[in-house]
Amino acid sequence: MANFSKPSVPRFSVDVYQNEYLPEGGREVNAIVTVTSTGGGTLAGATAAPRPAGPDAGAAVALMVDCSGSMDYPPTKMRNARDATAAAVDTLRDGVHFAVIGGTHVAKEVYPGGGRLAVADAGTREQAKQALRRLSAGGGTAIGTWLRLADRLLSSADVAIRHGILLTDGRNEHESPEDLKAALDACAGRFTCDARGVGTDWEVKEVTSIASALLGSADIVADPAGLAADFTRMMETAMGKEVADVALRVWTPVGTTIRFVKQVAPTVEELTGRRTEAGPRAGDYPTGSWGDESRDYHVCVEVPAAGLGQEMLAARVSLIVPQPDGSAQNLGAQGLVRAVWTDDMTASTSINPQVAHYTGQAELAQAIQEGLDLRKAGDIDGATAKLGRAVQLAGASGNADTAKLLAKVVDVVDAATGTVRLKAKVAEADEMTLETRSTKTVRVKK
Repeated sequence: MANFSKPSVPRFSVDVYQNEYLPEGGREVNAIVTVTSTGGGTLAGATAAPRPAGPDAGAAVALMVDCSGSMDYPPTKMRNARDATAAAVDTLRDGVHFAVIGGTHVAKEVYPGGGRLAVADAGTREQAKQALRRLSAGGGTAIGTWLRLADRLLSSADVAIRHGILLTDGRNEHESPEDLKAALDACAGRFTCDARGVGTDWEVKEVTSIASALLGSADIVADPAGLAADFTRMMETAMGKEVADVALRVWTPVGTTIRFVKQVAPTVEELTGRRTEAGPRAGDYPTGSWGDESRDYHVCVEVPAAGLGQEMLAARVSLIVPQPDGSAQNLGAQGLVRAVWTDDMTASTSINPQVAHYTGQAELAQAIQEGLDLRKAGDIDGATAKLGRAVQLAGASGNADTAKLLAKVVDVVDAATGTVRLKAKVAEADEMTLETRSTKTVRVKK
């Protein structure tokens, strides 16, 4: 049984990679901002030493398990889901608050019940696993109700980290898309959530939209036998989170416009539309919870035109945690994005390797998603062109995992030129895996 300690709070650092040189009249500045936290969580996958149990662990977790009728087909699916949830419960750190929710067209408290959370110890973990054995399949699917119950339960705990793990095997057929979006809007910023689709009868865009809105991960577990290992990994990651609600604060001077802010590693995640104003010329972009990890962000700003030889601070990036009184705790790390105008053509036309790499990774994700949509719509030529471009980008950037997934959907004639043929028959699990993992990126080779 994993009994993780609560590590110390991580220290944050910010590194900026850019070509600050612009030609005369140049206005667009691009920078890759690498944020790294160290000294907390599970550094390099290593587990910290056990610590005394207690209710001060600072985390609460809600496990949402699909119990709709389709989970009985085949019967092993429900059994695997029970076993996976039990494995996740075993991975809970002593003192962490938790609950198990059974999801159908309504949400039910499986454990502990009574509108409350249990506190993890040997006894409550065993009770939760006993309760899981009574789970059976029957009913429909209304994921918004699961999320709202999780929110109510998680908000009852006075903790810093609130996290959900959601498993579904089917489409969200018993509530409208508007109901699910309303639930996601209500839960956003209140807890993070990892979402998993098991089998091949669920809707990729539904599951990925849940994870995206709640700043978690999404993935497919095509074979239910793989659920326990996946749930254990997810819970280990959740137990390594130590700082919640971290935001990227971007300040820009007068006359400067932010064109976009997006996460580009470990996955592509658009953050531009999630900005909240933070005083004069500053805005906050949510990044969720952090343990020991590193992520990359692409910041693009438009600056006022200036004369040759002039330079300016185009943006200042820092990390903050919002406080209940409306103030913000600064995490003590910042990076500066600069603009310098020059008539040196070599300097002003060279593209920073990090910027070039992640621009390609973002295009790769978009090409895959558009290609698969065109394939489903029967546009063979359009799909072939988009997926061919994806093969070319995956090869050029060294994204071997995505290249392997693409090779299950297309026959690659020439990766360098993006020449491919659509396969006549593609396993549904292969296509769904490619779509679900299309936003996963590889780090640039420093």
